Amino acid sequence: MERKEKMRKIIKIAGSALVVLVTLWLLQRLLIPKYVDDVVEGAFIAEYYGEEKDFDVIFIGDCEVYENFSPAVLWQEYGINSYIRGSAQQYIWQSYYLLEDTLRYEVPEVLVFNVLSLQYNESQREAYNRMTLEGMEWSLPKVKAILASMKPEEEFLDYVFPILRYHSRWSELTGADVQYLFDKKQVSHNGYYMRVDVKAAGDVPGGRVLGDYNFGEKAWEYLDKMRKLCDEKGIQLVLVKAPSIYPYWYPEWEDQVEEYAAEHGLRYLNFLELREETGIDYDTDTYDGGLHMNLSGAEKLSRYLGRMLSEELGVPDRRGEEALAGRWEAKLAAYEAEKQAQYAYYDMEEP
Repeated sequence: MERKEKMRKIIKIAGSALVVLVTLWLLQRLLIPKYVDDVVEGAFIAEYYGEEKDFDVIFIGDCEVYENFSPAVLWQEYGINSYIRGSAQQYIWQSYYLLEDTLRYEVPEVLVFNVLSLQYNESQREAYNRMTLEGMEWSLPKVKAILASMKPEEEFLDYVFPILRYHSRWSELTGADVQYLFDKKQVSHNGYYMRVDVKAAGDVPGGRVLGDYNFGEKAWEYLDKMRKLCDEKGIQLVLVKAPSIYPYWYPEWEDQVEEYAAEHGLRYLNFLELREETGIDYDTDTYDGGLHMNLSGAEKLSRYLGRMLSEELGVPDRRGEEALAGRWEAKLAAYEAEKQAQYAYYDMEEP
């Protein structure tokens, strides 16, 4: 009898502990931002994990990749299977650890990285850290990315248990937090963020005078780490600068990137200098006055880049693969549906 009583107590305690743990887990899932209605960029990183990981081209970086290149166009016109692992203001050390994370699943033929993030030598805001780091699945690369990214006031445990960070978010909860408690809606197209609206670029101010135009030691360190890891894995690294006319891209920055690319035999495409070749028109191809490309601009850039990837780097045309083509048929249907929905929302006719 005494032994049975002890077992009942143990079971009762274990059951109570389980209830507490499940409750905390549910509260954490509820309170963590869902990034499905506003600031959708925070959802991009996590979406990669639901994909069949067989990509020949991976893009890594900030808005200069996820708003400027369309994997759908790369597939439609060149049969290139690609994915964008992008997030808002993604710092180069985060990009590096996202590459390490990607290599846990697959080894692409080409990695495309945007160079604008070289301007940062330390994290700027916790919010941007979280939009990249919280979407990563737990792994050693995620741990290293957190440690490399945390600002002095941040705590590692707040990333392990996000409820510690979001416990006071009750007043900000929306219907989306409940609706997507267990299953978030897809907000990107293989990492591409679609916008069809148009706002022409006007008078864009020049860059302010800087005290030092040299990229920082940490930025160079992680670009070197990225290049060496690509070399080790047989991945062709391509550096790109998007045609965004703001933030300002200094000639001194350009010189440093060109020198680095030449020194290490890397391909570097500065789309600010390829306006005629790509056909970018700042009256029609941007939705926010020149900061980012809209759908029209992204599709133009993708056609140009796709030709280079196909003809110069030998990325294969895989449209003949039945299973892959079937997956892309569904992706293209979703891509077209959102395109038409956005044109209707903005009361626009498709060009």
